[in-house]
Amino acid sequence: MSEQPYRRNPLLRVSYSFIAPIYDFVIERPMRTARRHSLAALPADTPGSVLISGVGTGLDLPWVPEKHHYTALDFNPAMLAHARPRGEKLKVDFVLGDSMALPFADAQFDWVVLHLITAVVPDPQRCLAEAARVLKPGGTILLFDKFLQPGQSAPLRRLFNVLTRRLATRMDVVFEEVLRAVPELQVVEDTPALAGGWFRRIRLLKAGA
Repeated sequence: MSEQPYRRNPLLRVSYSFIAPIYDFVIERPMRTARRHSLAALPADTPGSVLISGVGTGLDLPWVPEKHHYTALDFNPAMLAHARPRGEKLKVDFVLGDSMALPFADAQFDWVVLHLITAVVPDPQRCLAEAARVLKPGGTILLFDKFLQPGQSAPLRRLFNVLTRRLATRMDVVFEEVLRAVPELQVVEDTPALAGGWFRRIRLLKAGA
């Protein structure tokens, strides 16, 4: 696809170039357990095709089974540069691209991993819809991110969101609102992960198998 929706927020791409060198220091340890629990859903015995959309610095890669073929996509070259060494023992293709306009054919992957990306992109609905589009019928999306609960006011988070959405991440995303835009996805697991349930591990199944 030629369209790149992330260009609606060019500052975000620039900011992640500066964030990349310190991203692991800030994110890796506090998110490690939740990340590993989410990735444990990937089968260790049956090989398949897995898209990691928004791979960042590759913090998922040490915890995934080696049997699969992985496609690791991110919109920032600096983040991908940090991710590459973590994929040395895997069959993985690194792709520079946009999670809101994936450069892949429909129904191409058995699994899609969306870790800390759905609430980062300017258009979460489009990010999830694109993941569903490239997922095979009967395939699974593993999602780990921070979401407000439906009807939750969270005034401080919404106040800070005015700044953070431009530089790093959104803090106002309601998962249930995002999911309504992708009716072919069914929630099969929704587990509180961190910060009193602000972060959630969600497993989604695509209908049609």
